[in-house]
Amino acid sequence: MARPTPRSLLALVAAALLVTTAACTGSEDAGPADRSGSSRTQEAETPRPTPSERLGLATGWGPSRAQLDAAARDARRLSVDELAGQVVVARWPSGTQAPVRYLNRLHLGGVVAFDDNIEDSAAGDRVLSTQLRVLQRQAQVDWPLFLGVDQEGGTVTRVTQDVTPLPSFMTTGAAHDVALTRTAWQGIGSELAGLGFTVDLAPVADVTSGTSDAIIRSRAAAGDPAPASRQARAAAQGLLDAGVLPTLKHFPGHGGLSTDSHVGLPVQRARLRALRETDLLPFTDAIDAGLPAIMVGHIALQAVDPGTPASVSRPVITGLLRQRLGFEGLVVSDALDMAGVAGVQGPPAVAFLRAGGDVVLMPPDAEVAHDTLVRAVRQGTLSRGRLEQAAARMIATLRWSRRQAGEAGAAEGTVGARQAVRDLSRAAITVVAGKCRGALVTGRVVPLGSSSDVRRFEAAAQEAGLALGRIRQVREPRPERTGNRKRDRRRLQQWRRTPPRTVVGGTPVHLVGSDGVVPGPQPDRGVVVATDVPYVLGRTAAPVRIATFGDTPAAMTALADVLTGSLRAEGRLPVDVAGVPRSAC
Repeated sequence: MARPTPRSLLALVAAALLVTTAACTGSEDAGPADRSGSSRTQEAETPRPTPSERLGLATGWGPSRAQLDAAARDARRLSVDELAGQVVVARWPSGTQAPVRYLNRLHLGGVVAFDDNIEDSAAGDRVLSTQLRVLQRQAQVDWPLFLGVDQEGGTVTRVTQDVTPLPSFMTTGAAHDVALTRTAWQGIGSELAGLGFTVDLAPVADVTSGTSDAIIRSRAAAGDPAPASRQARAAAQGLLDAGVLPTLKHFPGHGGLSTDSHVGLPVQRARLRALRETDLLPFTDAIDAGLPAIMVGHIALQAVDPGTPASVSRPVITGLLRQRLGFEGLVVSDALDMAGVAGVQGPPAVAFLRAGGDVVLMPPDAEVAHDTLVRAVRQGTLSRGRLEQAAARMIATLRWSRRQAGEAGAAEGTVGARQAVRDLSRAAITVVAGKCRGALVTGRVVPLGSSSDVRRFEAAAQEAGLALGRIRQVREPRPERTGNRKRDRRRLQQWRRTPPRTVVGGTPVHLVGSDGVVPGPQPDRGVVVATDVPYVLGRTAAPVRIATFGDTPAAMTALADVLTGSLRAEGRLPVDVAGVPRSAC
């Protein structure tokens, strides 16, 4: 069935709003329509709206009408206290034990796990999996919990044991193959689902602006809107194929801003017409593709609602995202414990729901957020209908996304995550200086970088048959005595003050991380490898320059194979780097 265009959706939504707002407590709350004045003739001629239609929930983005109706009936049975908890997803409290009492006492919709919730041992992920299943089993609801994790890959990776290490999302832009991206993310999603997660707070749909990008950087697929859009959609679909709900972020786009919303409020000053062709494009494409969930960031969109974070702005969430762009799916806030939303007047959780959002993500204090929502309903500043709508949309989405795994498995089949990520890393590796065929190094190689990067490279090099050299510290010979005691003493003191020379016993391979600093001596000699963003490749004169977009075992294996000449580098830089081509091959 063809999806309505955003323009036609605008007309439909506008008509629907005329019906639904009449019964709301306030003009900013969406709730059930009041049909008490309908005549008997109208009731006979017009089909009675279903439970989800009364809440203003539309189809075409995921759950069917029957699934939405079931969720609406579930939400209708909840008390205000339970509804207020259902729409809140808290940060998992410190420790590794499942917070069952905490979750059930506040009736929370779920929790998000971080590094400190995973036991630091070889069995850490197995312990986590057990605790996630305990949470779901002992929850006082019969629908899936929102059990989320930030598993973007690269610098934002929370689960590290018993799962496939994932390179930065920029790897997908360099590989420029949506089929590979979808397969890799299906594999990653299958691993997350196997642990018990139901939601991945990924992929990033932002378009990075390059060196001025304060926070997104290699978390984005590309610096051009079209490839960033394609890769974000492919990754999201891969997660859905595994039965994990993807959450595209950070609407209306964070990649072109110089302020990190963790520490302040970024301000987007571009006109809306320009943004439609840049930052908004991945989100509009995702909406047209029927993807089910979008995270709204703490970003002031000056063209729509000056000075107000998008996450609490009704003109942005309801006016732009829902009405103008036609998004009917689940709207998740960015974490409400971030500084970007700290200056909001009044409770941010209430403001987010009044603006049209659904999932209150990680407030600073989940109990306070829950209580403020209950108080807002009782005081009439937030309608029960708005809470029911958000809760029903959340319940329906979680049920629906979990069922996608069986359908995708039958249609697509599954490739192991490790093989899929290996294929992605091999397709992404990019040479911007150096030969395209044959070995790029001869003799021994000496990796320079962080201890973890060096260790992974050495393992890959040995497997590829590369001989490893080492670094030696060499002192000049001690000066011989001349018979002049004063002169000899001065020469000896100078010799002791002179540091030893560093001798690199082979071709240096400089492994440059996210800080962009070339490690070790002779930074313009040998091979410089960017394992995160590639901008350092424009600041060195090294004869061989390579981007891997990751420091994972798979990325290091691809690097070793390119250095030996057994793999041709066919990736392309997905961002502009001053002074170098997108690819030398």
